[in-house]
Amino acid sequence: MNRPVAANLNDDVGRGSVEEKGERLFNRELSWLAFNRRVLEEARNPRHPLLERLRFLSISGDNLDEFFMVRVAGLKGQQLADIEECSADGLTPSQQLAAIAEEADQLTGNQQEVWSQLKAALTQSGLEVLGNDDIDAASGDWLDRHFREQVFPVLTPQAIDPAHPFPFIPNKGFSLIFDLKRISDSVPISELLMIPGTLPRFIRLPGDGARYIAIETLIRRQIATLFPGYEILSQGAFRIIRDSDIEVEEEAEDLVRFFRSAIKRRRRGRVIRLELEAGMPGDLAQLVREGIDARHALISESTGFLGIGDLQLLVEEDRPDLKFPPYTPRFPERIREHGGDCFAAIRSKDIVVHHPYESFEVVVAFLKQAADDPDVVAIKQTLYRAGKQSAVIRALIDAAEAGKSVTAVVELKARFDEEQNLLWANALERAGVQVVYGFIEWKTHAKVSMVVRREERGYRTYCHFGTGNYHPVTARIYTDMSFFTADPRVGRDVAQLFNYITGYVEPRNLELLVMSPHYLRTTLSALIDQEIENVRQGKPGEIWAKMNSLVDPAIIDKLYEASQAGVEIELVVRGICCLRPGVSGMSENIRVKSILGRFLEHSRIWCFGNGDDLPNRNARVYISSADWMPRNFDRRVEYMLPVENPTVHAQILDQVMVANLIDNEQSWRLLPDGRYERLQPGEDKPFNLHRYFMTNPSLSGRGAALAHSGTVPKLRLRRGH
Repeated sequence: MNRPVAANLNDDVGRGSVEEKGERLFNRELSWLAFNRRVLEEARNPRHPLLERLRFLSISGDNLDEFFMVRVAGLKGQQLADIEECSADGLTPSQQLAAIAEEADQLTGNQQEVWSQLKAALTQSGLEVLGNDDIDAASGDWLDRHFREQVFPVLTPQAIDPAHPFPFIPNKGFSLIFDLKRISDSVPISELLMIPGTLPRFIRLPGDGARYIAIETLIRRQIATLFPGYEILSQGAFRIIRDSDIEVEEEAEDLVRFFRSAIKRRRRGRVIRLELEAGMPGDLAQLVREGIDARHALISESTGFLGIGDLQLLVEEDRPDLKFPPYTPRFPERIREHGGDCFAAIRSKDIVVHHPYESFEVVVAFLKQAADDPDVVAIKQTLYRAGKQSAVIRALIDAAEAGKSVTAVVELKARFDEEQNLLWANALERAGVQVVYGFIEWKTHAKVSMVVRREERGYRTYCHFGTGNYHPVTARIYTDMSFFTADPRVGRDVAQLFNYITGYVEPRNLELLVMSPHYLRTTLSALIDQEIENVRQGKPGEIWAKMNSLVDPAIIDKLYEASQAGVEIELVVRGICCLRPGVSGMSENIRVKSILGRFLEHSRIWCFGNGDDLPNRNARVYISSADWMPRNFDRRVEYMLPVENPTVHAQILDQVMVANLIDNEQSWRLLPDGRYERLQPGEDKPFNLHRYFMTNPSLSGRGAALAHSGTVPKLRLRRGH
């Protein structure tokens, strides 16, 4: 169980203002660390197969690396610039860094404990990670040959002395350092050995069973080969994390050129974190700190495996008995009923598709059909993250080469995907696609596709809206919604959205679509106000919302206002939540849960009761690309779309939202003090929403999934449901 996120701050915290703000809001960064602790707890979950638990452990490691590369780097930059602006909860950058350092150290210690437990359990299951003392003679001979032939030629030891200054070590660089003396004359020397990222972190030994050895274990075993004629006096390992954020300069004249340059600069960013192997002698540790200029870095020592994220390589072992049973997504029934004709299916009725239970291939099929159809005249597409193997990109290229008008809005500011997006942009432009990079100061985060088709009665616009990215890999592990419609009102709105991005023509008189950065915040506030007014008029006031993060102070205050007015609020917030629920007189009518399981909950669904006494019939239901964060409201192009089709409305509200709210096998409840408590089914009937949607009819069928199975009744979404 993680500790209260506002605890253990420095003594110099200004108690009055911090306590006042801290009573209303949890700290954003510490709330994120609490989320990553929940990820780590899934690595302890005995209900998961062993390699899936190892996957959760590696994810917690990668998550923590990215947190330091971006969030901690930003705070460190503020601290070094003597910026004392407080966070929304009243903490200065220095106070936040002190709290982060303590919590992160405890988290990394827990990661090592979990790795030790999983390593022992995996050994019992026939998957071993060997230490040097575990190598038998035959395996030792094979490793000697492997090292000489496959590893030794790639390694470059470097002496550290006045003639050989400390070399540059890249972000996430893992290195060994040695103090040696020459046996012949006892001359001392320090040697650095950077382990190239091209070498696998683990080497699989031949023979029966799955036996691995870490690359650093193999190298240490071969010291005599690397440094013949030398004796080791001391040694250690270390790993660094660098500032990897890219801040776009408003005066940047050429975004493409700017990002190509910025990506190169990012590789040489300030060292933010230095992880040292426990027991490294003080003189070697000091040599490392000075060599990488770690004066301002957060420094930690680890007694176990450095680079927890690299354990993902072991998860790739072919052991289906140690993984979740394979799952093949269903192709939407509605499309099959129309012989695979996406346009005919969408013309007949709006369609909602629930990923990953229903295949992302339907989105690809939609674009492929548009590319091949001679009656399609134009395609417009936003691209935030598309992955390395993108059928979406291929479809857009095919459409352009077929002579269609194709526009792609490629977001260069998609963090850590900038380089890949530059490559896609080049490929699209070569094929004749009109590539647009959007706004300098805002990210285009909306996931929208638009196809214009010539039909008997004129042009018809078909639209796709996603709550997630056009990314074939994440679409298999993220839960998201896809919504297809040929509603002409939506088509007109989407045309304005694209014109805004490509030509800065601000939308006017939108009929259904709501956009940020202009209208989304005010619309959401007005919807909350309406629920407050419903209560004042003696009607029910209810809000049910699902998102990834809840951070925006103004929206949180509006939710507090609604709670105090008597509005019942149920929130499913997977990650960061700065709202403090269940506080008497402030938020006693707000309940917050977080769901973590086989799939990553990613869809954004917002529902408002609308003062209706009937079971959910007239509630307002929206899907969106946005979370409730300042950046989504004020610095990104996002969409919010009402769902009016009765069937789709019921599918999203009565099926997806209800299933999220009644899940009790993968859910954590946020307590008023900031701790998260895992729900226990107890006497209630156990319900796992991921398992349910994997084993029941698809949403895109005839809208009878839950009613058909009887597993989840049609429920009124109120307190005590």
